Amino acid sequence: MTSQIAVEALTKSEAEKELARLAQVLTRANVEYHTADDPQLDDATYDALKRRNAEIEARFPELKRTDSPSEQIGAALAEGFSKVTHAVPMLSLANAFDPDDVMEFDGRIRKYLGLPADAPLTFTAEPKIDGLSLSLRYEKGRLIHAATRGDGAVGENVTANALTIGDIPQQIANAPDLLEVRGEVYMSHADFEALNARQETAGAKSFANPRNAAAGSLRQLDANVTKSRPLKFFAYAWGALSAPLSDTQMGAIERLEDFGFSINPLTALCNGPSALLAQYSLIESQRATLGYDIDGVVYKVNDLALQQRLGFRSTTPRWAIAHKFAAELAWTWLQGIDIQVGRTGALSPVARLQPVTVGGVVVSNATLHNEDYIKGLDSKGAEIRGGKDIRIGDWVQVYRAGDVIPKIADVDLDKRPPEAVPYVFPQICPECGSAAVREPGDAVRRCIGGLICPAQAVEKLKHFVSRAAFDIEGLGAKQVEQFYADGWIKEPADIFTLKERYGTGLQQLKNREGWGEKSANNLFQAIEEKRKISLDRLIFGLGIRHVGEAASNLIALHYGSWTAFEAAMLEASTGQGPAWDDLIGVDGVGSVMAGSLVNTFAQERERASIDRLIAQLDVQQVKRADTSGSPVAGKTVVFTGTLEKMTRAEAKARAERLGAKVSGSVSAKTDILVAGPGAGSKAKKAAELGIETLDEEGWLSLISDV
Repeated sequence: MTSQIAVEALTKSEAEKELARLAQVLTRANVEYHTADDPQLDDATYDALKRRNAEIEARFPELKRTDSPSEQIGAALAEGFSKVTHAVPMLSLANAFDPDDVMEFDGRIRKYLGLPADAPLTFTAEPKIDGLSLSLRYEKGRLIHAATRGDGAVGENVTANALTIGDIPQQIANAPDLLEVRGEVYMSHADFEALNARQETAGAKSFANPRNAAAGSLRQLDANVTKSRPLKFFAYAWGALSAPLSDTQMGAIERLEDFGFSINPLTALCNGPSALLAQYSLIESQRATLGYDIDGVVYKVNDLALQQRLGFRSTTPRWAIAHKFAAELAWTWLQGIDIQVGRTGALSPVARLQPVTVGGVVVSNATLHNEDYIKGLDSKGAEIRGGKDIRIGDWVQVYRAGDVIPKIADVDLDKRPPEAVPYVFPQICPECGSAAVREPGDAVRRCIGGLICPAQAVEKLKHFVSRAAFDIEGLGAKQVEQFYADGWIKEPADIFTLKERYGTGLQQLKNREGWGEKSANNLFQAIEEKRKISLDRLIFGLGIRHVGEAASNLIALHYGSWTAFEAAMLEASTGQGPAWDDLIGVDGVGSVMAGSLVNTFAQERERASIDRLIAQLDVQQVKRADTSGSPVAGKTVVFTGTLEKMTRAEAKARAERLGAKVSGSVSAKTDILVAGPGAGSKAKKAAELGIETLDEEGWLSLISDV
């Protein structure tokens, strides 16, 4: 797969194919971001793909395509808006990702201008607002039109919408006869949360982050919708002018402020790259407390005469650059630590954070794993984070990559409040008051309440109806919580007697708020359809500790029927006997998992609950598929990125039917990685490990004859 070959190792033919792929992926990403306001690629992945495209074009300039992503700005306009041609194109900025890039930026400018290394060169540094670019044209002080960036040359006319934004003056005094003000429309964190709350109440789609919310709000065909949305505007540049605003960048920005525009208070003058990097660190340290999203810092040459001399490349100015933050990292305040109780009784600490956008997603929670992790220790007692513990009130670095659950990567002890004290992990279950015990060798403290613990009961029911288990349409987590709270469902067997108990009589499902006769009957029908269930789904649905989806499938294949499985679990006793030996002989089942299975069936109350469930079901035998001739039989396969010809669930099911083991993570045991567009860290790790990587077409070709 050419996407995994280093640029310097590409042949000319491979480079041509890779440029075609990148043009397709990046063009689609531009449309998703600029036109649909629904980006599917995170910023880091997009930037990496664009850098790869530029590197290939630099090595093979004769292969540069007419639709090259390096020549694109924005994307095509959405339907429904009239067009506005920008008098001065709205260009994008080149990116810097580390201090060396910033030093090179300074060096390139000096070389172009013929300035020696010790000659003074002043820059401005300002936060890069993560919003939607907007150009405002004023003639004789009156707003004539407002336009989005569009493709850089032509934008969308959103004048009626811009007039509803309080930060945008409709009239300005003492301005040049012609003035185009450029800046960013954005939404504050507080307003974003309030908007999403209103969307949820109205049953409408919520927004993933403030940038999407701002873009979607500004680009409404009905200006009244925009007016109802709390949008703000920062001015930071200009386009066409009838008279200069100043002879410096900073002076021009201050002039815009005099006209009544909001400018960013963190904009600063910096003498040289070292001062730029210091301002970058200062702005990054305040990122979580600004109340709005930024994704980097923009540096511009301050002297406008020098800007004029430096001029432009095809799509970017030579005199400016955007120093991007790492997409997966951000600093914020830890406001509290909550304890959640899972279906196995595990007490899981969760960090409550001051919301911050990380990797394109607003993060307000992060996992803290267990009590050792909070103390700064790993599972073996060795120090992590340099031994720094985590306390409420700490300034913490949050890490998120792809679909990985956010976690705390570091703690800044210099900002630790003097009143912060070491966190004391609870030894009592917060849900039922039972003792929370940590057994030797277990990293997790667990509630011993079992079925009397409501958290465990509810979580087990949620797991039971989850997609990989019984997957009962119309019975999701919220319905389970409500039915449990009302006493309608206390254990899985109760689901299958729901119609018998609440289908008629004074209390009927159809009479509940949010339900009607049709929806009630649909649920009863969906439940009835799940009485016939495969053994692997049943085993997984029981929610036995350590027994995941893959293991449930392996166990079901080994025993074939519920009768055989049940008999084996009852016969086995932990650590001895032929039934035990047979159980741990199942591929993928170790002594810990086997012990958990056997102990579940040995507990009287748990076993009675299972018996009541089985009495309601028709458990289907599992037949081992004939995978002879399958090219992937016995191999471990990982799917990542976006699959376009099948869903992830379909791809996984087909791979397993062909005898493959499907894993969610890449390791040395992985045989094949199937990577669609948007593949990120998994593809990188596979390349590092030398794992065979296929695109979707390659995967389908591999299994096409089976």
